[in-house]
Amino acid sequence: MVKNKVYAVFGLGSFGQSVASVLSNNGANVIVVDNNPTMVEMYKNKVTAALLLDTTDEIAMAKAPLGDIDIAIIALNSMEDSIVTTALLKKRGITYLVCRALSTIHAQVLRQIGANEVVNLQEDGGRRLAERLIAPEILNTVGITKNYSIAEFYVPHRFIDKPLANIDLTNKYNLRLVGIKRISVSVDKIGNPERAENLIYAIGDEILKEDDVLVLVGKNSDLDEFKALL
Repeated sequence: MVKNKVYAVFGLGSFGQSVASVLSNNGANVIVVDNNPTMVEMYKNKVTAALLLDTTDEIAMAKAPLGDIDIAIIALNSMEDSIVTTALLKKRGITYLVCRALSTIHAQVLRQIGANEVVNLQEDGGRRLAERLIAPEILNTVGITKNYSIAEFYVPHRFIDKPLANIDLTNKYNLRLVGIKRISVSVDKIGNPERAENLIYAIGDEILKEDDVLVLVGKNSDLDEFKALL
């Protein structure tokens, strides 16, 4: 789990609060930024730093202590404010911007001005986004019920070049394997490389390879325990 990066959440609506809380609860360095003094006061003892700031004010943004940010999450509820804030953060040299879009057009504009990721999610999606940012080894998680999910993990290093049966996912980890995602590379008729992603419905003697992705289903608590192996 990556805990030494600095994350900044711009906007403390329900989505931004969800992202900030999950990041902070997982030990990440979190800065929250909002123009509402009540929200800033609420979070000042919960995160690394809480800044009262109008993120659409170019002069204020240029002076604000934002230089150490590795990943910025722009979760503002106004399309105009979101676009201006994203542009100003790009100007400040923030290298990775994750922006919440409120519409398809909004998403297109955000990408055009430099957003690295654009998401369109509500509060529960904010939680999942935060979990993915702090644990990039988990590629995707989809909730099935309150307590069960499907999750994708890179094969833990200790299992590379070993048969699937050695892991014994069902008995040791209480997880079911849906399949294995594997990238294959071939060459087309004129010599250009072609990449394809295949889903393998594996049996016990399948040898796990580096960069394989395990698609697993199980209780969230069991998935969290498996995550600790990565």
